[in-house]
Order: sequence, then structure tokens, then C-alpha cells
Amino acid sequence: MLLTEMTPPPGAEAVARLRSGARAARRGSLVALFTSIALLATVQLLADRALTREQTLPLAVLSLAVFAAALPTLALTQYVWGRRARRVRRRERELYTAAPTGWTRALSRLGVAAGWAVTLLLGWTAPRQFRQAALYAFADALSWAVEALAVLSCAAGVLFLAWWARDTLGTLTRAARPGGSPGDPWDPGHGTRQPVDPVLWAGAAVAVGALLGARAHLWEPATGLVYALLTAALVCTVVTDE
Repeated sequence: MLLTEMTPPPGAEAVARLRSGARAARRGSLVALFTSIALLATVQLLADRALTREQTLPLAVLSLAVFAAALPTLALTQYVWGRRARRVRRRERELYTAAPTGWTRALSRLGVAAGWAVTLLLGWTAPRQFRQAALYAFADALSWAVEALAVLSCAAGVLFLAWWARDTLGTLTRAARPGGSPGDPWDPGHGTRQPVDPVLWAGAAVAVGALLGARAHLWEPATGLVYALLTAALVCTVVTDE
């Protein structure tokens, strides 16, 4: 009997289910990240273009609401992703005695951290929009909250970079060791991992990047093009999630 025709060991199907759950959590986390940045950039860009205080106020409130909803959503989705990914790695080591490479994990963590930084930077501009709407007292109170959040965010960023550097150094050390297990041919994910659609994710990244460039006043797209970019970013992420 050929090796590939033999019955897989107990637990292989469970690993496949764990991997599927981890992929779904990863997609959900990235969708939340892309959507939050796209919505924040779009709403703030429209608020800057508002001609009157009455037009600015609802957009400022919407921007603050999106930011307030984005923080717990990102934290929750990324916690679920990390928890499921750790379960997959632990089960793979138990079943196949082969630890997966950590390069993809290290780069994805750095990318997610960059997404957090962009989201926070966008959120920190909320007081200025309320000043444009002539709500000066509320803008001053919001500035205190933003300053406190900025201090906490910077401290968390420093801790993350230290932890990320230590983890990356460990990955380099493990990669330099000779030998190691080549994996298990019964592994249901061996050579059959389902890659994400690079075209859709690239389209979402380009649309979000264009919105961020407009928000930073690097270019001045028409309002209709702003809505088109937002629609493209949301459609690409939703289709990728499907």
C-alpha cells in the first residue's frame, strides 16, 4: 500500500479543522482592520471638506463612533486569531513533531501593529474635527482623553516592539539550528494550504492606501472618487472574506 493511501493518524482531521478556524479568524481580523481604517479615513476626509459647522458635526460624531467601535473590534478579532493560531501550532507540534516556520507569523504581527498605529493616528485627530464644528468644550475634554490614550498606546508600542524583537530573535536562532523534522506526509495541510487571494487583498490595500494619502493631503481626489475608493476597499475585503 502506498504511503499516501494509508489512513491518516488520529488527530489529523482535528488539525485540519483547527487550521480552518484559524484561517477564518485571520480573515475576520484583517477585514476588521481594513474596514476600520477605510471608514475612518473616508469620514474624516469628508469632514475636512464640509463647508459649514452643521455639515461637519455629524461627520465628526460618526468618526468618533467608528473609532470607538474599531478599538474593541480589532482587539477582539485579533485575540481570537492569536488564540486559534496558538492552538494550531501546539497541536501540530504534538501530532507531527514539526514546528512551522515563524517568519510569516513575525511579519504578520508587524503588519497588524502598523495597522493599529494608523488607526490610532486617525482617531487622535477627532478633537480637531469637533473644534471645526464649534464644540470647543467637548473638543477640549476629548483632547485629554486622546492624550491619555496616546501615552498608553506609546507604552504598548514599546512593549510590543521589545516582545516582537525577542520572538524574531528566537525564530532566527531556531532557523540556524541544523537538522529538524521535515514534517509528516500524513499532514492534511502539507503542501495544500489554501493561499489568500493576492489580487483582492492587493486591491483592498491600494484603495485603503489611496484614502490614507488623501487624508494626509498627498492628493485631492474628487468626492465621488473617495466614495468609489471606499466601496472598492469594502468590496475587496468582503469578497476576500467569502
